[in-house]
Amino acid sequence: MKAVIATDKAPQAIGPYSQAIRANGFLFVSGQIPLDPFTGQIVYGGIGMQTMQVFANLKAILEKERLTFANVVKATVFLADMNDFAEVNKLYGGYFTEDPPARACVEVSRLPRDVSVEIEVIAVYPSAT
Repeated sequence: MKAVIATDKAPQAIGPYSQAIRANGFLFVSGQIPLDPFTGQIVYGGIGMQTMQVFANLKAILEKERLTFANVVKATVFLADMNDFAEVNKLYGGYFTEDPPARACVEVSRLPRDVSVEIEVIAVYPSAT
C-alpha cells in the first residue's frame, strides 16, 4: 500500500510530487530546499541558514508520521558547491548523533530556485525494523 503524506508545517510541493510517501514500512521524503513553509520564501543568509531550514522542513514531515531523525536510514545531500560540504556536514552531524544513516553527497550544477542545498531522506517505521 502507498499513502501520500503531507503537512502544512513544511513547504507544499512546488511541482507534481508529494512531500512524502509511506510505502512498505518506509517513509520516502522528497528533497527539501530552504523554503520557509509559512512565508513561502527562500531562507537566505548563507549555507548554514539554508541547511538549518532544510532540516526544519525534514523534521516537520518526519514528525507528521511520529518519526524522528533516528528513523532515517538513508539521506542524499545535493550541494550547489562542494566547498560548502564541511559546514553542511557539521550541521548534518548534529541531527544524526548516533547510528547515522547511509548517505550520499553530490555537487549538482543547479538546484530548484537556485538554492545552495537540498536533502532527501528515507526513514523506516519502528514496526518495520
